Amino acid sequence: MEQNNIKRKALGKGLEELFSSEPIDYTKVEEKIVSETPKEEIQLLPIRELRANPYQPRKVFDENALEELASSIKEHGVFQPIIVKKSIKGYEIIAGERRVKASTLAGLEEIPAIIRDFTDAEMMEIALLENLQRENLTSIEEATAYKNLQESLNLTQEELAKKLGKSRSHITNMLGLLKLPEETRSLINNHKMSMGHARVLSKLDDIYQIKELTDKIITEGISVRELENITSKSEEYVRRNKIVKRSSKNNEYSYLEDTLNEKLGTKVKIKNNKIEISFTNSNDLNRLLEIMNLDK
Repeated sequence: MEQNNIKRKALGKGLEELFSSEPIDYTKVEEKIVSETPKEEIQLLPIRELRANPYQPRKVFDENALEELASSIKEHGVFQPIIVKKSIKGYEIIAGERRVKASTLAGLEEIPAIIRDFTDAEMMEIALLENLQRENLTSIEEATAYKNLQESLNLTQEELAKKLGKSRSHITNMLGLLKLPEETRSLINNHKMSMGHARVLSKLDDIYQIKELTDKIITEGISVRELENITSKSEEYVRRNKIVKRSSKNNEYSYLEDTLNEKLGTKVKIKNNKIEISFTNSNDLNRLLEIMNLDK
């Protein structure tokens, strides 16, 4: 019991803020851990023994920003120690993965670190908070972080918004992105589609409409305003799609079309002894080929 109390003291009361109703400030949490750690406990760890936090939401790192940080580290060194947890093999990074990547670019073999015995829940929460409040996550990464934090702490959207100091509408809009098709989310994640476009698409229910408009955004470069104009004409849009669906169901193969539509997740038409399968781009085509166990 005494050892556990010592560990909690070393972690600092900052982690308890995760369960309070006040907005969380990640910077204060990390600063508290660093400030309450005696200098003799800060160790130089081999970078080769470090592993990414399995709960790290960030998948895409800005290469230019990493190069800039690497240049600074070459000149001044690593000012702020990273925080890690001892694992079966080496160490898992709790906070500071960007510093580790930049230090590797700078040619360093060791990095200052604070070792703490975090629980899995604390690892997830700290990783999410660091990225939400200190890094420029992509919209999809941010939305995923919100969802994971909401589920791990069992919060409503309103409670999550209050805890993060965000508006309820912002949380709702971000979480709405996660219902978009995978290929659309990938385009957002790789900065090939703006958040404005994504927000409009996330309000649509028909996956076929979303895929069609995604392709239109990429191939024709339509603006957010143009996309809003298209989707705002909902009666005309729905009517046109109903006509397409009705005409397809008036043939003897309609039941097969429905089955293939559900199986492949895209429009399928059977007409004049031909099967037409729609796809939006090469990624979507590869997805279909994988479902059908075919090689491109």
